[in-house]
Amino acid sequence: MPEGAAFDYQLGGAYPPPRGAAVVVRDSTAEPAAGLFNVCYVNGFQSQPQDRARWLEQRRDLVLSDARGRPRADPDWPGELVLDTSGARSRERIAAIVGETVAACAAAGYAAVEFDNLDSYTRSAGALTAGDNLRLARLLAGIAHEHGLLAGQKNAAELSARARQEAGFDFAIAEECAAHDECAAYTDVYGQRVLDVEYPDTLERPFGEVCADPRTPRSTILRDRLLVAHGEAGHRYRAC
Repeated sequence: MPEGAAFDYQLGGAYPPPRGAAVVVRDSTAEPAAGLFNVCYVNGFQSQPQDRARWLEQRRDLVLSDARGRPRADPDWPGELVLDTSGARSRERIAAIVGETVAACAAAGYAAVEFDNLDSYTRSAGALTAGDNLRLARLLAGIAHEHGLLAGQKNAAELSARARQEAGFDFAIAEECAAHDECAAYTDVYGQRVLDVEYPDTLERPFGEVCADPRTPRSTILRDRLLVAHGEAGHRYRAC
């Protein structure tokens, strides 16, 4: 992965990368950008909204339940179900399912994968632990490596050292590490192999100041919260 390179985060829709970008992150359903280092987005610890029915109908035992037996969803993204990482057999089955998407990323020509929602245990009301998720992360990173892909940690700054050592992640993608003053938690572990995405609604200082801050990863961008494609209303992009 090019360290400190300009990048774009295109989860809301693929479009021609901005001039100067060497790295682009896209959803696993999108094609990689020609000539760039491409990172494939994969939801490793929660279901994707469009797959909700499949998980409930075919894999209900892999979805975490609340105290009333109802499927537990992410409160900020209610279409995403929290997966049950508490047991070894469940983790193996989840890894096999997610691994199919990883294989598709490799076949499409991606160079790396980011596994989102490593912090899903914080939305489990105590049913899951960081250790549970790190054990699944180790399986997922192993699958990525078997396919020749780098494996990326997504958020969960407090787990960075363990994620690198125990799961074997190669780089990190952070959201709002400057806004939350936690960039060092990533760069102390991964150096400049950190891609940081900031959003204007939580940034309390000018983006130029963020870029000038020596604690900010060199690969830092400002994007609109919904990550809409270039040309759509609300699109916003700036790079340090």
